[in-house]
Amino acid sequence: MGAGVIQKDGGGGHRRRRRGGRARPMSEINVTPFVDVMLVLLIIFMVAAPLMTVGVPVELPKTAANALPGEQEEPLAITITAEGQVMIQTTEVPRDELVNRLRAIAAERASDRVFVRADGAVPYAGVVQVMGALNRAGFSNIGLVTDAGGPALDGQEN
Repeated sequence: MGAGVIQKDGGGGHRRRRRGGRARPMSEINVTPFVDVMLVLLIIFMVAAPLMTVGVPVELPKTAANALPGEQEEPLAITITAEGQVMIQTTEVPRDELVNRLRAIAAERASDRVFVRADGAVPYAGVVQVMGALNRAGFSNIGLVTDAGGPALDGQEN
């Protein structure tokens, strides 16, 4: 037969408490709630990101121009559809009310930058008329939005 030795600590089987009755701080970090929150935020951003683009479909002309630098404030987008409709962001605006609405918007904005998105089928005169209305309303920093990959007109391909 084998014999074993059982040792008891002097406390009668109870855990020792620290002096002063304070509990020891927990030294482990539970990262599960953090991971859960991050996964929820990831899903929210994945769903919301495609909705942040301007939702008026136009067929932009292609050019070899470089992109404009970004700004802090979201730029104002004016869209001219192939049918000749003028839209501020995603709201259609009659041409006779365009200057008045743009003046109201210019009074509220810190930046005078505006992007003009025009369908490639829109005549040049229609684009220039909208640009003139923008200028009359107080917008002097006008950028034309195009798709990349168009002809460079210098004999070289992009």
